[in-house]
Amino acid sequence: MSDGPDTEHRRPEGLDDTTVEALGKLSEALEVIERVRGHLYSMHQLVGEADFKLDDAVALLRKAGHEQLAERVQQELIGRNVLEGRWTFQVVEEFDDGYYAEFKGIEKDARDQLAQGKRHLYEAELKEQRRTRGRKGHEALP
Repeated sequence: MSDGPDTEHRRPEGLDDTTVEALGKLSEALEVIERVRGHLYSMHQLVGEADFKLDDAVALLRKAGHEQLAERVQQELIGRNVLEGRWTFQVVEEFDDGYYAEFKGIEKDARDQLAQGKRHLYEAELKEQRRTRGRKGHEALP
């Protein structure tokens, strides 16, 4: 076995530096969108958690004799849409099925058309440039 990347991370014959760099930037942009998606799921879970905590707040407000405020929280906040007509699961689904799916599809199509579907070519080449051959912890492959 050679001391370099596996075949899945070797540049196809004839693929130029600018294209590899462009695919790297496209992949990097997708990674940012993956983080955005994670934040949306965090928002989804946090809003749900807060909504259920409101049940406790309402119960305690009622117990303390603050019926009007408890009723306001119950009626105006619990179960409220976070955006017009949408709970957070609907926001996440719309993002996943729309922008996210389109972004992932275009990034994959670009790799398929230009690099035989290979992922992370830019990073694989960067690893080869930066690692110290023959040094423990700098191996090309697991």
